[in-house]
Amino acid sequence: MATISSICVYCGSGSGHDGVHEKAARELGAAMAKAGIRLVYGGGGIGLMGTLAKSVVDNGGKVLGIIPDFLKRKEMPLDAVIDVVTVPDMHTRKMRMFVEADAFVALPGGIGTLEELVEQLTWAQLGRHAKPVVVANVGGFWDPLRVLLDHMKEEGFIRPGLAVKYSIVDEVRDIIPTIQAQVAKLPQEALAREHDPVVIEKM
Repeated sequence: MATISSICVYCGSGSGHDGVHEKAARELGAAMAKAGIRLVYGGGGIGLMGTLAKSVVDNGGKVLGIIPDFLKRKEMPLDAVIDVVTVPDMHTRKMRMFVEADAFVALPGGIGTLEELVEQLTWAQLGRHAKPVVVANVGGFWDPLRVLLDHMKEEGFIRPGLAVKYSIVDEVRDIIPTIQAQVAKLPQEALAREHDPVVIEKM
């Protein structure tokens, strides 16, 4: 039976117009710290990313930030986050975040958050990993994505045997229990971090 020690959270470098999203980021950060689960995230100190990381740190938790060099001036890593890794590009960032995490959570965010979430859904769909993916549908933010995925299935582009595997929760308090319940069903090797299971062939 696997156990969880790190969660990668994808979320916006902006805060959005609805304060409910910042509140959710603070609540998730506090819950992760309380549970002794390390946050793995994009390394920024602004928007929901900054709110989340600061909440983890303020509540005594651990944080690993992974940020490309070219984004350091734009996203301004938090001084409070001591463990920040600078990488050369976005591809390296995403791969390192994948390797360091036991599960993935998507809070609200923009196109970058969407891209990161969809990448993990794709890898899971293709059988490249079994790590849980949880969509935090705070305030119904991700409802349009659910509609789109249903539409893809209805139109025959998500075929039988290629289901998109994810869980969706409406309340922050349900995120960690949902992940823990799923991870408990996995062998520990399913969360191995020694290497990345996705093989990219060079052209």
